[in-house]
Amino acid sequence: MSDVSKSSVTDSTSSSLLAKSTKGATYLILLQIGSRALTFLVNQILLRFLSPELLGISTQLELYSISVLFFARESLRVALQRQDDDDTAEPARPESANPSQSRTISKKQHQKTQEVVNLSYIAIGLGLPLALLFAALYIRNADPLVLETPAIKASVNLYIFATVLELLSEPCFAVGQQQLLYGTRALAETLATFTRCVLTCGTAVWASETNTSLGALPFAIGQVGYAVVVNVLYFARIGPFGSDAPFSIFIRPIHPTSASLLWDRFPLARLTLAFNIYAQSIFKHILTTGDSLLIAAFASLQSQGAYTLASNYGGLVARMVFQPIEESSRSLFGRLLHQTTLSSISSDTVKVAAKLDKLKRMDQAAEYVRTLLRLYSLISIAVVALGPPFSPLLLYFVAGSRWSSSDAPSVLAAYCYYVPLLAVNGILEAFVSAAASPAQLRAQSAWMVAFSATFAATGVLVLKVWDQGARGLVLANAVNMTCRIVWSSLFVSNHLRLQGAALSYWDALPSTGTMICGFGTSCYLKSIEKTFFKSPWHALHGVAAAGGFGLAM
Repeated sequence: MSDVSKSSVTDSTSSSLLAKSTKGATYLILLQIGSRALTFLVNQILLRFLSPELLGISTQLELYSISVLFFARESLRVALQRQDDDDTAEPARPESANPSQSRTISKKQHQKTQEVVNLSYIAIGLGLPLALLFAALYIRNADPLVLETPAIKASVNLYIFATVLELLSEPCFAVGQQQLLYGTRALAETLATFTRCVLTCGTAVWASETNTSLGALPFAIGQVGYAVVVNVLYFARIGPFGSDAPFSIFIRPIHPTSASLLWDRFPLARLTLAFNIYAQSIFKHILTTGDSLLIAAFASLQSQGAYTLASNYGGLVARMVFQPIEESSRSLFGRLLHQTTLSSISSDTVKVAAKLDKLKRMDQAAEYVRTLLRLYSLISIAVVALGPPFSPLLLYFVAGSRWSSSDAPSVLAAYCYYVPLLAVNGILEAFVSAAASPAQLRAQSAWMVAFSATFAATGVLVLKVWDQGARGLVLANAVNMTCRIVWSSLFVSNHLRLQGAALSYWDALPSTGTMICGFGTSCYLKSIEKTFFKSPWHALHGVAAAGGFGLAM
């Protein structure tokens, strides 16, 4: 292959990665919108049958499942996404390429896929003991009111089963992520979410109609349905993919390679990386779910239910838009920042082309971060300007007067100021997880310890000393997220600068006119929000003001 052809291959590869990432982000956003829409509709039905206390218990069980899944698989997922992608250049090779070289590259691709499959089984091995340990700790430390809830032990046992069952799909998930099969993931998780919603809602409605006390059992049944559908669809779609290629979705020895292997199955380099990420992910999980842990420890079940409702509605934008973009961005950064070039060839021309290609990919990564931060800033202005004034009205229509008269509206209003921090932190930490070396990850873990201590101290202060309840917990989250953003932003800018690229955060800010418009709209709506409940005309007045703001944006 000529030097010019090699250079064009790397160029087309970078463009292909951006195109695939954009397509993947689209799939994941549509997945989140569909699943959240279904969940939203089901929640509107369930809220008519659930008390705040029962919603608080269901939140604790969901936290249990999330914690087991996170500690079992998250670090492995991140490590598997950080891989050399010389195989991505294969589709762009001209037809005249050496057939024996193509076969060698194809063989290397399949070996990498088998490595991914083998490593994913570690998550399954970790999942069962973690599920049993966390369940025992939950039952042992649960509030007496929780233990008195009907069918609580059956609910916990079903959550154990569902969590372990969901982990069984991890090998198929890993193959799908490596091959960028976002459509498969979207299909599996959408149908699984639909199944969970139907089973949860159907069981709760049946229990209400028959005057049967099931406690949190409807949520547990729905979680089992989710795990079953995810497994069936992943194995149905990914299983045949493996049968057509020389790798298996089951664990098996890897043919000899240049990489060091543990027991002929697990590449030591990725195991080491996963271990470093695992240590850091512990603190990240504590920070991510720390609000749930704190409120479970220091607040009543009723307050937990109000906080859950407010955070669910307040986090809709974050989960539907920001989270899927973060996931696809993490994959993109993992490939752009670690893509293998053709520099191993001795040709000076190829070395120059490889160096230019690396600089181009760094510039692409910087521009991608800047563009997303700019988009997030515009969305954030809308959320901050419109969210707090309309929070009481929103909860009144979607959850009823019982919830709108609780602490939930004030918590939801506070959460609107927290959403922009979630968005910015997500994209910056996606870059960090893809770019950081093991030593840098350990340094981040050390800082995470400090952030965890700051968050815990702030949480105890607002909950126990100032008695601010759930609204104060949002403040503690904001302090924590600000600390993480400062650290990540410094890392991203320094990393790009050392690689020859530049990123100016000032360029990501909206125009002065846009910020003034947002601030003015927010002040005006806050001054008239108490009139929204007086008559429909007052509410329409506020909606008209919001529409004017949208046109101005």
